[in-house]
Amino acid sequence: MLLVLAHVAVNLTTPWGFHRDELLYLAMGRHLRVWSMDFPPLIAMLGRGTRALFGDSLAAIRLAPALAAAALILVTGMIARELGGGRTAQAVAAVALVTSPLFLRSGSLFQPVVLDQLAWTVALYALVRLGTARQNEEDELRWWLVLGAAGGFGLLAKFSIVLLGAGVLGAILLTRFRRSLLAPGPWIALLVTFAIGAPSVVGQIRLHWPVVAQMADLRSSQLERVTAAAFLSNQLLWGPIVLLALAGAAWLLAAPAARPWRIAGWAAVVTFLLVMALHGKSYYAGPVYPALIAAGAVALERLPAGAARPLAAAMTLLLVAYGAVALPLGLPMLTPAAMIRYGQALHLTAANTTNTGEVLPLPQDYADMLGWPELARATADVYRGLPPADRARAVVVADNYGEAGALDLFGPRLGLPPVVSAAGSYWFFGPGPLPGDVAIVVGADSTDLLPFFGAVHRARTVLNPLGVHEEMRVPIWVARAPRATLQQVWPSLAGRN
Repeated sequence: MLLVLAHVAVNLTTPWGFHRDELLYLAMGRHLRVWSMDFPPLIAMLGRGTRALFGDSLAAIRLAPALAAAALILVTGMIARELGGGRTAQAVAAVALVTSPLFLRSGSLFQPVVLDQLAWTVALYALVRLGTARQNEEDELRWWLVLGAAGGFGLLAKFSIVLLGAGVLGAILLTRFRRSLLAPGPWIALLVTFAIGAPSVVGQIRLHWPVVAQMADLRSSQLERVTAAAFLSNQLLWGPIVLLALAGAAWLLAAPAARPWRIAGWAAVVTFLLVMALHGKSYYAGPVYPALIAAGAVALERLPAGAARPLAAAMTLLLVAYGAVALPLGLPMLTPAAMIRYGQALHLTAANTTNTGEVLPLPQDYADMLGWPELARATADVYRGLPPADRARAVVVADNYGEAGALDLFGPRLGLPPVVSAAGSYWFFGPGPLPGDVAIVVGADSTDLLPFFGAVHRARTVLNPLGVHEEMRVPIWVARAPRATLQQVWPSLAGRN
């Protein structure tokens, strides 16, 4: 509960705004089609529900991830207890999660990352309980069902749960649980996973598998830069939890006392290696950490009494010290100017490097939280400056999903008409009813517009020097004399990013 209150307090006072991705997920909630979405729909469903119940303030929207982060700590403690850990192990595991920017940041942003972390951790907890319940058929079936439910929840949140599924399969084959493949438990779990996660799969089928194109673009634009060395070195950004996780992995895989839970250890390790082999970003492996941290805390507690207590105290102090230093990386509490000074003082080049390899004054997550209200206000000024006849038929078009999401969220209260965009998920929302005789285009280059319009005029340039590269100088154009209607050109724009 204290963690939830901390997140709420920060979001009530933070000088930062909505993140680019948050704007997209809120827009997905406004255009909610549970059985026909190009992304797993859980985050959009949460966005729609949160706005209906609590409004669209920053603190309200970020309440759900804060609650999920608290639940993640609870389940991690449950894993430590099931592995035989006492209060010390449970406390060390909880402190590890609270002090690492990996989990603080995921709990402070309205993104599916924390939901993914929670789903994986519940699934690994189910594997631990399966190890405990071995030879008890009724208990085994119960925990196979929990594993399936966790998988289904994860499938509603992010497709990356498939990686954990592969890791679980590998763990089954590597342990005595391979005999379970002849029993109904694993197959019932698989059925439950697809029953709960059906909207994600059906959406892909109905939209002709857009995730394939999304992953291809992600690999070519971002993941190809992630080497195994970079992936492993970037794990160090998460702090001393890496030491606990390594200890936990070694204990689960090698300690005689951990033999019943070997399946959970192998599932976590195989999944981690699979993420690395696929050139995943460093945080993609984050969901395996809570279970390994719990195991590491238990291993620490099981040392001889003369070593366990001082080492547990030392680890706790190390975690708290690192957490105090890294706190601004996890919670958006400093002003932009202070955050820049903080990054310079700690030489945070890795943290300030974008997905495409550029180094910014700020971490990309923070740069992506600046400038959106100002962009919407500038667009509204351009719209209000049009002659009344042009305003009545004007369409607002955004070049990328961040700009579209900002106009979607802030535009209505500024009097803007609904925004359209061919970027990513927005393309599936369609071009709207107007043909585009007059278009206010935000963020594109004139060379991109001239093939579609006979007349293009730059009305405004919005400056955001601390934003990501594409948002530092955003042009706003007024385009007229379209060569074809939006409805006619829309099919050809599919697949833009």
